[in-house]
Amino acid sequence: MSLNEEVELLRRIPLFAKIEPSKLKLLAFTSERLTFPTGSTLFRQGDPGDAAYIIISGDADIIVETPSGPLKVAQLHGNDFVGEIAILCDVPRTATVQAASPLTTLRISKDLFFRLVTEFPQMAIEIMRVLAQRLERTTADWRAVAEKLKQTT
Repeated sequence: MSLNEEVELLRRIPLFAKIEPSKLKLLAFTSERLTFPTGSTLFRQGDPGDAAYIIISGDADIIVETPSGPLKVAQLHGNDFVGEIAILCDVPRTATVQAASPLTTLRISKDLFFRLVTEFPQMAIEIMRVLAQRLERTTADWRAVAEKLKQTT
């Protein structure tokens, strides 16, 4: 994929849609393109957060460790963004991300990510919107589980 193709890919991601093309070119140039075969791990729950990833192609599973063993809680697809919680909150990774199919990503280092958020407040707003949507979806899932538990007792 050429640098211009990566810029176009970044423009399709809401997080980066309003960033000027020259800055997207810099982001594409300074981020690291990585490929992962099916079953390989991008990062593990508990690891330090040193980067975020944009999925260019393929699917990835989000897996959390539970007392009963690993539990798949979501799946990511092309144009999805993952790994930002650990670098935003400076906490260990909250889940494991594993390639569910051959996966191509752009890895954005923690320093570059914070530089972008500082330079582009619109990006910070978009991050808050994405995180709020995830929280709402998680809350709805927990409500559904609680309702099922009530019905079985």
